[in-house]
Amino acid sequence: MTGSSMTMTPVARMQKSLEATQLDGWLVYDFQGLNPHARRVLDLPKEAFLTRRFFVWVPREGQAVLLHNHIEGGTWGDITRDWEIQRRAFGSHAELDVALAKVVRGKTIAMEYSPRGAVPYVSRVDAGTVERVREAGAAEVVSSADLLQSFLHWSDEDLAAHRRAVAVLMAAKDDAFRLIHDRLQAGDPVTELDAQAVIMRQIEAAGMEAGHPVNVSFGVNAADSHYEPGGDKNATLQPGQCVLIDLWAQEPGRPFADVTWVGFAGEPGAEYLDAWTAVSRARDAALQTIVQGFTASGWGQLQGWEADRAARDAMGEPWAPYFLHRTGHDLGVQIHGSGANLDDYETRDTRTLTPGLAVTIEPGTYPAARGFGIRSEVNVYLAPGGPELTTPVQRFPFVLGQGDWAGVRSRALGESTAG
Repeated sequence: MTGSSMTMTPVARMQKSLEATQLDGWLVYDFQGLNPHARRVLDLPKEAFLTRRFFVWVPREGQAVLLHNHIEGGTWGDITRDWEIQRRAFGSHAELDVALAKVVRGKTIAMEYSPRGAVPYVSRVDAGTVERVREAGAAEVVSSADLLQSFLHWSDEDLAAHRRAVAVLMAAKDDAFRLIHDRLQAGDPVTELDAQAVIMRQIEAAGMEAGHPVNVSFGVNAADSHYEPGGDKNATLQPGQCVLIDLWAQEPGRPFADVTWVGFAGEPGAEYLDAWTAVSRARDAALQTIVQGFTASGWGQLQGWEADRAARDAMGEPWAPYFLHRTGHDLGVQIHGSGANLDDYETRDTRTLTPGLAVTIEPGTYPAARGFGIRSEVNVYLAPGGPELTTPVQRFPFVLGQGDWAGVRSRALGESTAG
């Protein structure tokens, strides 16, 4: 969140997010943490002890209203001391219904609700409470999905921390692939855990966190998009097998970087290269869709599902049927953030891509029967002035165990080796 927005009260920030809408207002509800967005939007202190349900009504214009159980009046008095808000206490459920009707009757309101649960990241208010609000006389309850994104904006320091994480991952990725390359050339065995250890050491040495060990997959293991070596899962690379490395890291409390690169033990065959071409084509199509989605008037039109659809259409046959996950996800302090995803597969994400956030683009194909899986992943910051790639783009698989490392790396980056 930007420094200027931090100086505003939660009510003022919510009203700012409502300015460009036709909504009458935003109704934030929570009960014992069922709606985690409530704490973020209202900037509730971690130590706030709240055991009863509450509603915060913020109209697009006019005074906000807090409906709270009278038992917690003192707590709410402390929390809202500097807010421009009217506090209305209730005791019984009948009193709640009367108070609720006074603020929502006849109004079109946003809540943390998603029709048919289409976007589960947003769908945090239980069905019974939505029913109660409707019965209180609300004209219409709509999703607060796009409103919520304005509370996820990266600060300048968030972006700088993300770029530092990218730099660490790029170096760690190179070192892991070079380990594999050197072991193959020497005729020595190399395992998934060997390569994983190289990456985890670099992340830890940089003072960063991954949350859990990164993914290094050899051969058919790469066809499992959430594979993680460990325990009795630790393949030794064989000639003619693929390598997939998915790695991620963050500075504590800052947004993640998250990338995937691939390689092959020896010169890859025609089938693998055809699949790689399809995946990279899908990646580039999604990126181009995002670039084109930033128009002369800025952001505000492109929805997450559109970039996913462009990637699937570009991948084509025979590889698209093995593209078994969304094209990308929001990046945040949690690696899978709460903003818009590039998704028309797991969900149809109709949220708009919003400036100040970031997404991954990571199409893949996983034909297990053919013994390999491929994914190519980049990160894109949705800058106010247009999308910015924050990670390098892989242009060819690492051809491991053949030639000098500098040439292998340059080929993967699409750099000319002539000289």
